[in-house]
Amino acid sequence: MSERDDVKLLASEHVVLPSGARPAAIRIADGRIAAVLDLADPQARGATMLKSAWLLPGLVDTHVHINDPGRAQWEGFATATRAALAGGITTLVDMPLNAIPATNDVAALHAKRAATHARLHADVAFWGGLVPGNAPALEGLAAAGVRGFKCFLSPSGVAEFGHVSRGDLELAAPVLARLGLPLLVHAEDPAQLLAARGDPREYATWLASRPVAAEVSACRMLAGLATGYGLWIHVVHVACGEAAQVLLDARAAGAKITLETCPHYLCFEAEAIPAGSTIHKCAPPIREAAQREALWRHIGDGSFDLVASDHSPCSPALKQRESGDFSAAWGGIASLELGLSALWTEGERRGLTSERLVALMSAGPARLAGLQGRKGVIAVGADADLVAFDPQVHWHVDAALLHQRHAVTPYAGRPMKGRIVSTWLRGERVWHEGAFALPRGRMIPAPVE
Repeated sequence: MSERDDVKLLASEHVVLPSGARPAAIRIADGRIAAVLDLADPQARGATMLKSAWLLPGLVDTHVHINDPGRAQWEGFATATRAALAGGITTLVDMPLNAIPATNDVAALHAKRAATHARLHADVAFWGGLVPGNAPALEGLAAAGVRGFKCFLSPSGVAEFGHVSRGDLELAAPVLARLGLPLLVHAEDPAQLLAARGDPREYATWLASRPVAAEVSACRMLAGLATGYGLWIHVVHVACGEAAQVLLDARAAGAKITLETCPHYLCFEAEAIPAGSTIHKCAPPIREAAQREALWRHIGDGSFDLVASDHSPCSPALKQRESGDFSAAWGGIASLELGLSALWTEGERRGLTSERLVALMSAGPARLAGLQGRKGVIAVGADADLVAFDPQVHWHVDAALLHQRHAVTPYAGRPMKGRIVSTWLRGERVWHEGAFALPRGRMIPAPVE
């Protein structure tokens, strides 16, 4: 950090605003954006000018598994929120699993909040869980401040977070509709999942066990629920074009459906994953190159509402890297601080613009979490959460330099274009070229004392 950390007037030739990208200066006061000025405006004199970097709103990541408390050895609040800042993420929303207890009732939410004490580098909000039998707890969780609810249609991988049936969803539907909060769904139909057959070290064995049909079947069921009950359903980590199209058709017919994908589905391809490379295992799986390109077409035409990391780390031994057994390995991609660079690296050559980048990684997720107008936007009155991003820098991922708890990621060694220079949280520079400020993150909403 430096003597310029207290700067309250920032400028760039490329500031991404809701109206588009243009040269501008941003005046900050009391942690918020007080004015957006033309560079020629006399009030912009003396601004600290970013050299070649764009100025973006802080990213919002609505799909992060922090696992603290209970499995903090997988990932804790201190390491996750440091990694977030290094990746330009100023606000993240924590998933209700894989912590113990899972965030399925208010007592568990209090345990989560207690685990954050003096450890938040970024702002953090929380999703609640929807599991069999906890429909009566949903209203209490909503009153306590969760931004919505997450469920699994297929087994989650942890015993304390059971997957729901259609009957469970129909039981919870009246409460969810009344609350008006989004229901985030891991959409794979368990009836369509297959036993792994073949060499467990071959990626094709894992891929064949989680077919496209499982995603498509689940999304058809969800489309019917959204229409029939007036629910807001958000389908997380869509991994194939066919499932996306089912959801988009339902949305065009009037259903309230939003959808996301993740950088790993947009960067990797099944055909190139080596035997035994369990660091690539996730569910739904990374699919073939043709599916990746189908997702990119939906990115390009504006169909996807957001891109989120689905940062799902574990202790290194659980990845079974020595045996290379995909069946036995924990499924999850760890990449919290790499998403912006990864998406830009792959997206620029496909016509991705800075405005669309911000829509996918800042404004869209802020809207899902009910934080629009406050987070994910450079506009008067919003929190002064900002990112300086140089789109021309070329670099390679060194996993040992990442700030997540464990240096395990499929992006290790991967070439990237575009790198974050600085991150500001409520106007204070909290990360700059590898150096962090003291923890300044807050819980959203702030706990009632």
